[in-house]
Amino acid sequence: MGEWKTALSIRVRRPLKDDLQRIADREYRKLGNLGELLMEWSYEQLIAAGSTEKLLKYKIPPPNRSRRDSRKSAASPALERIEDTHRD
Repeated sequence: MGEWKTALSIRVRRPLKDDLQRIADREYRKLGNLGELLMEWSYEQLIAAGSTEKLLKYKIPPPNRSRRDSRKSAASPALERIEDTHRD
């Protein structure tokens, strides 16, 4: 028998939700399924980093292509360390 799941409600900006919906549609997924996949992945990244502060010191640079070409595969982006991060 599978694991029991529970609901999680989050608020995001409308453009982010619209972009996630387009990605879900492109991958023939439901938005909730994509959200679950992203939450599981980001949870694993956070555990590996040890804290949100350490996790956020790294970023993946955006691909050098227009949004229209989003279906073309890009080389695996390298992680780039953010050195001078100031938080207010």
